[in-house]
Amino acid sequence: MLRLMLAGALSAICLTVSAQAQQGPVPSQCLAIAQSLPQVQFASFTLAQAQASEVTITYAGHSTYVIETPGGVTVATDYSGVYGTDPVPRVVTMNKAHSTHFTNYPNPEIEYVLPGWNPEGGPAEHRVVVDDIYIRNVPTDIMRGGWLEESGNSIFIFEVADLCIGHLGHLHHQLTDEHYAAIGRLDIVMVPIDGGLTLSADTVTSIVKRLFSSIVLPMHRNSTPLSEFTSRMGSEFALEFMEGNSFTVSLRTLPRRPTIRIPSRL
Repeated sequence: MLRLMLAGALSAICLTVSAQAQQGPVPSQCLAIAQSLPQVQFASFTLAQAQASEVTITYAGHSTYVIETPGGVTVATDYSGVYGTDPVPRVVTMNKAHSTHFTNYPNPEIEYVLPGWNPEGGPAEHRVVVDDIYIRNVPTDIMRGGWLEESGNSIFIFEVADLCIGHLGHLHHQLTDEHYAAIGRLDIVMVPIDGGLTLSADTVTSIVKRLFSSIVLPMHRNSTPLSEFTSRMGSEFALEFMEGNSFTVSLRTLPRRPTIRIPSRL
């Protein structure tokens, strides 16, 4: 209930979302910014409003999830042109650890292509509003043949319908306190469980436990047994096997007990 009330209150101070994408600083509902705004009088927010704002999330394959907002915006994560292509998403995010996470030739019908790296060097920085979704990134490093490439990839955070949704991407290292602070609250997190190509099972488990999201969505499984991940999560996390690959969720319908939700296609 506290999470629901706080998210609704913080959303009231966000910029008015326009029909076109905006670049630049945008107040985040997923970061603890309320304490710096003691004089703000928040607009009213009801549970009915939260319940009406449902987001659809579909596992498309590998590391690609498709997010559909209440306003009809579709976003495909770690887009390579193989999964999440039909219908053509309006927004795609990409990471460059391997070609299965990006494409140099995205469909020209895609309006917004957000790479998790900066082609000109340095960290990528995305602060984009597209209709009713705000997309930002937290840069991370990647390993290439034993060499560290700083800020080579990104964790993407999608703020929509008062939900905070995170995609860890092709994460190669433990997160620091600074990373967690930049990420903020995640109600839903998409996490690689390959057992070593990204992170070891123990490391990814520790990250997911610290984030303590209401819904955990595995991805990037490869041939790894599910139990390599789920057995480490403990009794605090429920395990749910989906009948399909899609579900709808709102802030009101988040499970009370943190739940690992397994798509049938995984």
